[in-house]
Amino acid sequence: MRIQSLMAATVLAVFAAPAFAQTPPPHLPADLSPAGVRAADDHLALEEVEGTEAMAFVRAENERSLAALTGDPRYETFRAEAFDILSSTARIPGPSFLGEGIGNFWQDATNPKGLWRRTSLDSYRTDAPVWETLIDVDALSRAEGRDWVWKGANCLAPDETRCLVSLSEGGKDAVVVREFDTTTKAFVDDGFVLPEGKHRLSWLDRDTLLIATDFGPEDGQPTLTESGYPFIVKSLSRGRTLAQATEVYRGEQGDGGYGVSPAVYRNKDGVVEAVLFNRPLDTFRAETWQWVDGRAVRLNLPERVSVQGTMGTQLIFSLDEPWAIPGSTLPAGDLVVATLGRLQQPEITSATNDPQVIFHPGPRQSLQDTTVMSDRIVAVVSDHVVGTLKVFTPETTARGHTTWAATEIAVPANSAVALGDSSRSRGEVFVSSQGFLTPPTLSLADVATGDLAQVKQAPAQFDAATHVVEQFEAASSDGTKIPYFVVHPRNAPADGSTPTVLFGYGGFQVSFPPAYKPELGKLWLENGGAYVVANIRGGGEFGPAWHQAALRENRQLAFDDFAAVARDLSARGIASARHLGIYGRSNGGVLTSVSITQHPELFNAAVIESPLIDMLRYQDLPAGASWIGEYGDPRIPGDAAFIARYSGYQQLRPETDYPRVYITTNTRDDRVHPGHARKFAARLGEQGHDHLYYEETSGGHSNDADPVANARRWARHYVYLSQQLMD
Repeated sequence: MRIQSLMAATVLAVFAAPAFAQTPPPHLPADLSPAGVRAADDHLALEEVEGTEAMAFVRAENERSLAALTGDPRYETFRAEAFDILSSTARIPGPSFLGEGIGNFWQDATNPKGLWRRTSLDSYRTDAPVWETLIDVDALSRAEGRDWVWKGANCLAPDETRCLVSLSEGGKDAVVVREFDTTTKAFVDDGFVLPEGKHRLSWLDRDTLLIATDFGPEDGQPTLTESGYPFIVKSLSRGRTLAQATEVYRGEQGDGGYGVSPAVYRNKDGVVEAVLFNRPLDTFRAETWQWVDGRAVRLNLPERVSVQGTMGTQLIFSLDEPWAIPGSTLPAGDLVVATLGRLQQPEITSATNDPQVIFHPGPRQSLQDTTVMSDRIVAVVSDHVVGTLKVFTPETTARGHTTWAATEIAVPANSAVALGDSSRSRGEVFVSSQGFLTPPTLSLADVATGDLAQVKQAPAQFDAATHVVEQFEAASSDGTKIPYFVVHPRNAPADGSTPTVLFGYGGFQVSFPPAYKPELGKLWLENGGAYVVANIRGGGEFGPAWHQAALRENRQLAFDDFAAVARDLSARGIASARHLGIYGRSNGGVLTSVSITQHPELFNAAVIESPLIDMLRYQDLPAGASWIGEYGDPRIPGDAAFIARYSGYQQLRPETDYPRVYITTNTRDDRVHPGHARKFAARLGEQGHDHLYYEETSGGHSNDADPVANARRWARHYVYLSQQLMD
């Protein structure tokens, strides 16, 4: 894989004026106050999730779109191929340490809702592990008449026989929690049970939970923030109801972000090392508090910090902003260790190696994943969007000072590397690696020796021999070089005729490293297509600065980066506008809707999935207010002004020639409101623009309901892309 840079004058200088530089579009409110935006919105009824008008709109749009997509002769082949991949028994069962053994959640054709099961590590290493079923979600759903979707289990260390199982009705983020005993393989009689909610919880001991949730009105006031997340932590003892829980920490109702959360850190024997509370102030800023002797003490940490874990009396964390301490300023991106006792003081005083930098990334590096063990730290470091694996070990010098030695563990080149579950008692952590054309490999790392032993190798699920991977760079509107990967046919002509899908996200410090996507390979690459992954600003590929460069009023840079990659693809002869489509979901839906409205001339297709689109009202649609730190607050005049310049819903124009786009979402998505997608489709329709809209009625934001529904989803996506880019 090679890195290339095209610095042609056309790429540097020619950036067509986006739509906001023209005459204002007809639905851009003159009054950008919340009342003015609401008054100008003629599709408010579509924000009622299951309202009569909204569901009538969904039924009509679904009928029209399904006729166009499922009626295509390719649909059934795509659906069957996708289902075979999603339900294949040759997949690597994702492992988690569970007591003395290995746990796994598994879905296949026989068990589409899934099995939570376990085996021994020795058995797991074999080609045919012997599994013991703990919970059959399909059987449970039938028995209880509920559309249960598995959302995980939180088990109490060190024996991990008592687990808090989370189940979602239809795939929503909100879950019901029940206590389960892995010894009896049954839910615990009179055990902990929590009603549906967006809970934040942790085991304190076998008979006590720390929980942040909706406790119901207290003194006439809600116990949730405006985003619908909790701001109070209580201690819940076994046999008590939520109403009887004891408050241990309280933020404020006006807090932002995703809600206060408790975290209990334990050593390898299960003994508590620290109890911390994270109190978000907005999407990225938060206070960190420690529960000490029955009271909460605020730790002297920056607001933009990510706690990675504890090592005895020390706290391991990474900085998302510079941190001024006596004698120096530690830059954003560093991995740092400090003594908890020192952080409890009102001011950080000077001390040798406390706090201390463990790792400082280079200019094109970033810390991507970290696991804190008993006496070592394992970390994935991205180097120009390619994964490396390092172990950091404390060493004592002759003068009694501590230094951190870095050891590199060899992993496959040009791959994405990720850390899986770890066991402090065993000193082991699962490590996976994969590439665009290379199936995942699962290994087990012994952190003391640095040995990396392969455990599983996934089989190839599409023919990769026809394609190659290259990495290029495009120059954005301000000259910044934006890296991107291209996966294209080995003998693709350089005339722009290769059907190509451009993927992007550009937000929330989320990175897009190489990833093996078997459904894409089978349904798209094997049919002669190509795809591109753009590592635009707003992501986390190069650390906090890469993310923060596109926050709030600078959001346009992320859109410019994406457009620059599209132009670069055309300049290289990889894909012309006629054969170039884009895909984005969630925050990627902001990116794709804006890309279509600002630069419709660059694309001929767009899959806009589970999207944010109405950015002038997003804060009023659950759980939008939690993202104000990323986008800004439309209720503030200055913020509304810069958001209005790109918000796709308000920027649509009847006279503009847009490609036929495909918008899709989920009725039960309680993270990104379906009103965004509905209203965008409705406005496209009323302006006379051809489009497709489909709304699934179950599955939630994560699309994890079952492989049957997911296979249909992928088939619809690739039928549409084939129609637009290949036909």
